[in-house]
Amino acid sequence: MTALATIRDLTVTYRRDGSEVAALKSVSLDIAAGERLAIIGESGSGKSTLALAIAGLLPAASRVDGRIDWFFRPPPRLGAKAPPSVLPDISPARGEIGGVAGGSLRAISMIGESGDDGVISPLAGEMSGRTEGGVTERQPLKFNTAPSCTPVLGRDIGFVFQDPSASLDPVMTVGKQIAEVARTHLGLTWAEAYAKAKNLLERVRLPDPDAALRAFPHQLSGGQKQRVAIAAAIAAGPKLLIADEATSALDTIVQAEIVALIRRLVAEDGMTLLFISHDIALAAELAERIAVFRYGQLVELGTTAQIINAPGQAYTRALLDAHIGLDAKPLLNRAELHA
Repeated sequence: MTALATIRDLTVTYRRDGSEVAALKSVSLDIAAGERLAIIGESGSGKSTLALAIAGLLPAASRVDGRIDWFFRPPPRLGAKAPPSVLPDISPARGEIGGVAGGSLRAISMIGESGDDGVISPLAGEMSGRTEGGVTERQPLKFNTAPSCTPVLGRDIGFVFQDPSASLDPVMTVGKQIAEVARTHLGLTWAEAYAKAKNLLERVRLPDPDAALRAFPHQLSGGQKQRVAIAAAIAAGPKLLIADEATSALDTIVQAEIVALIRRLVAEDGMTLLFISHDIALAAELAERIAVFRYGQLVELGTTAQIINAPGQAYTRALLDAHIGLDAKPLLNRAELHA
């Protein structure tokens, strides 16, 4: 398969109170265009840090080494109103992140660099690219970028966070939050952007899309808010969709519905999916490949069938043994416990 991105020797270290903690340690991984790749591991394994590094959302108190190369050429911006939120491509020599495509020349650009502070951009808090802590917490490094080929958060990469109550703007209607993404990255008029927002609400199967357009996040249930977040994440037609623990805050039935929704949307739009989860059962339902992380390291990578049926690492086997789903056989029926 054609590579969408290659990650080489990616190391991310967080600095706090005079100490350093390595969240990722020399991770190398290829992401194929059009694939569904799950990143699994327990809390603190580094899986969310990997997602944030790919999306260019690492906090300022972090040091990044390694490299991320991108192998696609985004479409023209067609009158987009906001400056690009430049994403990383990390240079081993300088700890920089930049994009690669078709031999294009590179230029130096600062993340969030813009001469127009009045324009709402993904880096300034737009819903599809927001972090709970806000723009000032992002990594303020300079990156090697080719503006014509470097991924733009919100346009080329959609990001769905774990808690939609934190990622959605509480004082902006659902319709405007989705429409803003489409208007910013696709150059649509507000009327066109709202029409697209309504269509997206229909695609994520939110009841009564017309009413939902005018609703505020607090008027929706947790599952409905996550559907809105997904709609905003795909509003500009991204090539890569990152879902970071997107079902963890939901009950089991709603989890299954959201997983089915993500799978359908990814197939319909031809997106690449990076699904971050601690739940190996959910990952197996959705992904074609699974990467297992522990203590900031990639410990195993393979097809879903290989990981589930013939894991090569003791840690992966422990994750499988620890999962007891509703369809699992009773423990007393297991050979080792059967009297």
